[in-house]
Amino acid sequence: MSILDKHKIIEKNVSLLLVGSLVVVSIGGLVEIAPLFYFQNTIEKVEGMRPYTPLELAGRNIYIREGCYACHSQMIRPFRDEVERYGQYSLAAESMYDHPFQWGSKRTGPDLARVGGRYSNEWQVKHLTDPRSLVPESLMPKYGFLSKTKLDFENMGAHLRANQLVGVPYSAQQVENAIADVVAQATTDADISGLEERYTYDERFSVPLGDFDGNPEEITEMDAMVAYLQMLGTLVDFSTYVPEESR
Repeated sequence: MSILDKHKIIEKNVSLLLVGSLVVVSIGGLVEIAPLFYFQNTIEKVEGMRPYTPLELAGRNIYIREGCYACHSQMIRPFRDEVERYGQYSLAAESMYDHPFQWGSKRTGPDLARVGGRYSNEWQVKHLTDPRSLVPESLMPKYGFLSKTKLDFENMGAHLRANQLVGVPYSAQQVENAIADVVAQATTDADISGLEERYTYDERFSVPLGDFDGNPEEITEMDAMVAYLQMLGTLVDFSTYVPEESR
């Protein structure tokens, strides 16, 4: 009896096929899952990584709400063409506080993993307000209404507590001062000492500050969105970064 004839026996017997499939899947699962039990941590810790400030977290919520993730990924793969275009490939640690993470492969627009600090606040506001005024071939919708929509941040403390439940290490002090920290980060004349003390984990990486939307009269959703965009990819100093396996 040939191998093909034996294979036909398995294909024609539902019970035998089910048992065989379970065996194959179990072996594959063990090979992939078992090694993880021997790792203390599957994410390499990187200096500078911190949770989002309340303003940045609010901006991230708006980013997700408006479906920006459907056209922009936030994961640079370790391929030459991607690294040359977007910068250093993404590290798992850069998404360790993301719930949910913003990875993906759909790129109607460019990857945004390293967009922080690449453009000025004014550029970001103009681009969000009228994308085609800066990039004529852009398909991106206009988000000018963000500048006219007052940011609702009265419940930011509760939002930080919710993130605590899924493992984001916000301290009790950060939760307690969530509203004050939104005001401090988005207002030009506010006392920022407390904000910087709570969120500057490494002196090389300061929290982006200022009147992000150009309107000092109120804190808008545009402030939050730009604050979020301006910190993406800025928390790791790749000029000094050495992968753990190379140490």
